[in-house]
Amino acid sequence: MSVMRFDPFGDPFRGMDRLASQLMSGTKTPMGMPMDVWQADDGYHVALDLPGVDPAGVEITTERNTLTIRAERRSEYGESGNVLLAERPQGRFTRQLQVGDALDTARVSATYTDGVLHLVIPVSERAQPRRIEVQHGGAQQQLPVTGDDGDAGEERQG
Repeated sequence: MSVMRFDPFGDPFRGMDRLASQLMSGTKTPMGMPMDVWQADDGYHVALDLPGVDPAGVEITTERNTLTIRAERRSEYGESGNVLLAERPQGRFTRQLQVGDALDTARVSATYTDGVLHLVIPVSERAQPRRIEVQHGGAQQQLPVTGDDGDAGEERQG
């Protein structure tokens, strides 16, 4: 097996596109927990890449309008052994999402399949659009009914 060691003076442009993107956006995305978010009919969906993480060790908490995801990836080689190359992120990772009042953080569901943590954050019942029935009073209004000739005829209850 042949392993190429990292050369700090090698290709000077390696990783520059990622760095430039982070500098332009003004935010730094944690490399250990990349995320996709999309809206669907049943609420918002969040997918986080967590390959090699034990699902029993994933912790998801909510406090007010903050959803916090914590996970840990431990190295397979531990502290022993002669590590020749270690590019996979490891350690503890935390991601916090600020969610609006319209989302129901009490009903968040989470599944973990093939190294992807999938969260569904439903829209709260009070924030969903609903139809309000218009009630009418006890007295029925008398409406005049016109005949074919345009003259007012009998009054009908309506």
